[in-house]
Amino acid sequence: MVSKIKPDTVIPQIKSIAHEFGFDDLRVADCDLSEAKPRLKQWIDNGYAGDMSFIANRFGMKTDPDELVKGVKRILTLRMNYFQLRDASMKGMEFLKAPEKGFVSSYALGRDYHKVIRGRLEKVARKMQSVIGPFGYRVFTDSAPVMEVELAVKSGLGWRGKHTLLINKSVGSWFFLGEIYTDLELPIDGVAKEHCGTCRRCIDVCPTKAIIAPYQLDARKCISYLTIEHKGSIPQEFRKSIGNRIYGCDDCQIVCPWNKYASITAVPDFETRDPLDGESLVRLFLWSESEFKKNTEGSAIRRIGYERWLRNLACSLGNAPTSPEVIQALESRRSFKSELVREHVLWALEEHR
Repeated sequence: MVSKIKPDTVIPQIKSIAHEFGFDDLRVADCDLSEAKPRLKQWIDNGYAGDMSFIANRFGMKTDPDELVKGVKRILTLRMNYFQLRDASMKGMEFLKAPEKGFVSSYALGRDYHKVIRGRLEKVARKMQSVIGPFGYRVFTDSAPVMEVELAVKSGLGWRGKHTLLINKSVGSWFFLGEIYTDLELPIDGVAKEHCGTCRRCIDVCPTKAIIAPYQLDARKCISYLTIEHKGSIPQEFRKSIGNRIYGCDDCQIVCPWNKYASITAVPDFETRDPLDGESLVRLFLWSESEFKKNTEGSAIRRIGYERWLRNLACSLGNAPTSPEVIQALESRRSFKSELVREHVLWALEEHR
C-alpha cells in the first residue's frame, strides 16, 4: 500500500500515464452504487435483459464493487476514442441507401477492444505503481459484472444519454470505457451534468423502437442484442427492421447531435479492416467457415461464431433487393447443417417470392 497520497501531484501524474497509453480521459469514482441498484433490478424484473441471464446471476458483484474486488476503495474510469474512417457507402446513415451491402457496427471494425483496452489498462496500473508505489488493483472492460456507465457518470466522464449510452460534451459517444478497481484512497470527481434536453433523435430513429422511453432500453428489441448477444432465432417481427445491419447497430449514435464533435481515433488497432466494411452481403454470406475465422481473427465479431454470422446475413439478404446473385447465394445454404441458419434462409427466400 502507498503510505500517503498527495492528490495535487498524484492525480495529474495518473492522468498523464493514462494519456501515454492512448486513453483520452481518466476520472475517479467512489464505489457507492446504491442509487443504481434498484434501477437495474427493475430493468431485469421487466424482462428487458432478454436471455442475458448473466446480468441477474451476477447482480451482487455488479451492484457492489467490494463483492467483485474485496477492499476496493476507488474506481478509475477511463475512455478511449474508437471513431474511424469508413467506406463512403457506410458513413452516417448512407448505409440505408446500399441495402445490398452489410453494415457492421463501428466499434467492431477494428481489433477486439476487449484485448486492446485490457492490455493498456494493465500498463497504466503498472506504470502507476512504478511512480507512486505498490497498491492493489484489477482492470476491467466490458468483460465482468461492472456497471461501467453508472461509474463513468459518477466520475464525470459524461452523462447517460436517452439511448442509455454515455455521452461526453466534448467528444460525443464514440468511445470505449475501461475501469481500474483500486484500494487507493484518491479524491473523487464530480458527476457530469446532463445535456440531452428535449432532444429525442435517438428514440425516433431506432428501427425496432427498442428505446421504449428516455433512458430505458428493452434489449429484446435492440438490433445490437439480436445480432450479437441473442443465440436463437431472430423474432420475425424484427427481421425487416434489421435491414442490412449484420452485426450491431449505430443508428442512435449516428443521429446524436453531440457526435458532431467526434474525432478520428489515434489508436491503430481500431482502424477499419477492409473485409468488414462496405462488403456485399452475398460475398460475406458465401464465406466458408475458414474464411470467416481468418477475416475475423482478432475481431469482436469472432465471438458470435459462424452459425450466427450466417443467421444475421440470411436475415439481411431477405431484406436486400431481389437479384439472381441473392437468390443463388440463399439457395446455396438451403440445406446447411444448422437448423438455425436454414430457418432464416427459408424466410429470406420467401421474402423474394
